[in-house]
Amino acid sequence: MLRLLPHHIVLWLLCAVLLAGCAYRPLYGTSTANGDVAAVLKSITVVEQTTRVGQILRNELMSSFGGANGGGTLLLNLKVSESRVGVSSLGTVTRQRYRVSAGYILSDASGGKELTRGSSVSAVSFDMVLEPVADLQSAEAARSRAAREVAQDIKLRLAAFLAAGR
Repeated sequence: MLRLLPHHIVLWLLCAVLLAGCAYRPLYGTSTANGDVAAVLKSITVVEQTTRVGQILRNELMSSFGGANGGGTLLLNLKVSESRVGVSSLGTVTRQRYRVSAGYILSDASGGKELTRGSSVSAVSFDMVLEPVADLQSAEAARSRAAREVAQDIKLRLAAFLAAGR
């Protein structure tokens, strides 16, 4: 059983008073300083992608933004690579790494003026078990996971930019 002694109560009250003065505010919340970040994210249109990884990334972004269009435009520039990480003594590949890097530019809807730009990278490793179907599934899961990680990072960076008041 937890007993609160008088000095514990004073300590808790002191902590509450100190934390009340901090500048904490929710990233996706609404305030007079940053507006409604979630609503602005919802208004962003993500440019169509031609590769499978680009489509996964775009779909993840659109889903996490909320899916509405009409505000700013997000342009993505993807680079995808696959490299050998582990090789057995017989020379067969036992582990591979899938790397997705994405540069992005957020422009406003009215004049196409660049608001911000940045980049994000994800590297995901997967095992090769020398079974064709299992290896294909592992590679596809790694590609999807890398694209989702990049999408989450881009969303967080854009939300932080928008919350800072541009």
